[in-house]
Amino acid sequence: MRLSSLVLFLTTTLLAFNADHILPGVAEVESREQKVWARAGDSVVLPCYLSPGKRWNLLSDKTSMLWLRHGGSDQQEPQVVLEVGPSGLRKMALPMRPRVTVQDSALRSGNFSLRISPVRSGDAGLYEARVAHNAELLSCRLQLGVVTVTPSQPSPVVENEPLLLSCNSSHRASLVETCWFHKRRLLPASRTFCLRGAHFMLRPAMSDAGYWHCQLRYSDNEIVSATYNLQILGFSGPSNPIVYAAAGSAADLPCTLSYPPSAFGSNTVAAHWSHLARGRLQEWSISQNWSSRSFPLHLPAVGPGDAGQYRCAVSVGMRTISRDVTLAVVTVTANIQGPVSEGSRLMLLCSLTHPRGHERFQWEHLETAPTDRLLTLASSSNQEGHRLQKGPTLEIPQVSQKDVGTWKCSVYGPEGRLGAVEYGLQITGAQVSSPPTIFSGQVTFGLTLTLFFLLMVCVLALALQKRAQSPAFPALEGMIAVTVPRKKEMEEKQEEKIQQTEC
Repeated sequence: MRLSSLVLFLTTTLLAFNADHILPGVAEVESREQKVWARAGDSVVLPCYLSPGKRWNLLSDKTSMLWLRHGGSDQQEPQVVLEVGPSGLRKMALPMRPRVTVQDSALRSGNFSLRISPVRSGDAGLYEARVAHNAELLSCRLQLGVVTVTPSQPSPVVENEPLLLSCNSSHRASLVETCWFHKRRLLPASRTFCLRGAHFMLRPAMSDAGYWHCQLRYSDNEIVSATYNLQILGFSGPSNPIVYAAAGSAADLPCTLSYPPSAFGSNTVAAHWSHLARGRLQEWSISQNWSSRSFPLHLPAVGPGDAGQYRCAVSVGMRTISRDVTLAVVTVTANIQGPVSEGSRLMLLCSLTHPRGHERFQWEHLETAPTDRLLTLASSSNQEGHRLQKGPTLEIPQVSQKDVGTWKCSVYGPEGRLGAVEYGLQITGAQVSSPPTIFSGQVTFGLTLTLFFLLMVCVLALALQKRAQSPAFPALEGMIAVTVPRKKEMEEKQEEKIQQTEC
């Protein structure tokens, strides 16, 4: 002990004699020590520099460096933290190895700073650097204070589970107040985030993730602060998601974690979906890579019976978190099933399962309007050739050909369009697209002209046929008619003669 006191006395004398060779940042033994604060888990550098005009060759056998840590009182024997001998050999104390380092390149330029990474709460205390070169001696004394921010939950912090954040430091004065800041903003006074204690109660949500800053004020007006990055394992997106899908279409239910499991050092992950429909429990297992954070459920075709609440449960390591997703199905119901007769009354009702009460409905005819209505509809800038009607019910008093096509019902909410469903209208015995009125008269005239032409051709053909059968000289027709009886008489007389001869 006497030898140590003698060494300290000689060191003090040399420092007073060579004070012009020490930077302002290098404290002397008698002066007030420099304070350095660090958060537990971070890295900290204890500075110690040689004056700019002074250069020592640390590779020579005449230079040595020693970092010491003093105990709770000056009477305790200092502990060796790091020692660099004249030959460059390094020795480190077992409790801090290998968390303490010095850089060779920095030593050559007169930088003897000690780096501690990561800092632990037990590292707080008084540190001293002693650098000797020939007859010169440099000494640096620094007080390292450690601030500790501790969550009550083990990492990762799970969404919606009660959380207690504690902020403490190694400062020995009496704590007066602790204030919390989130993303560099002091939290509202109505929630009382400036307390007399060092504890802060929080029920974490995804909006609470990010950097938190605690500020400690002590009775001696010392202010200590630290920053903590709060990572919350939860689900991305809204807390109560609703997926809207048209009846008969596919639906994808989201289940996305805020961080991949690998970010928390976990390589075991499993996802499980479940849904209770008509008293029967449906289950799906989703297999994904442990580096993925998305576990969606794909339903190829949904109907009103598939609507309801689905639960996604994801297990990360030994912890399981779950979220409910609601599937709302948009359907169209018609008072007439199948094709609709022209002139009938049609009622279409657009309905939504699991409504929230603020939805708005809008009907739109997607088929292009006929030519005679284009000029009328073109003057309305908000319709753009489509017929729009608000409300869940669409009524067509007399269905006509212009109503044929696709009618779409869209559902809107405060956040915008939620979903849509389509209904195809067909009329019995009618074509989907009718010819324009301007051409109907031309078709009728053409058919009439064609029939008249065919009739004239038939009359002309009959006349020609009759003319071909008549003799060229009409007078001969009478002469033949007179001679015919005489010929018959001659034939009869000739037959009588033949009979008489035979007898």
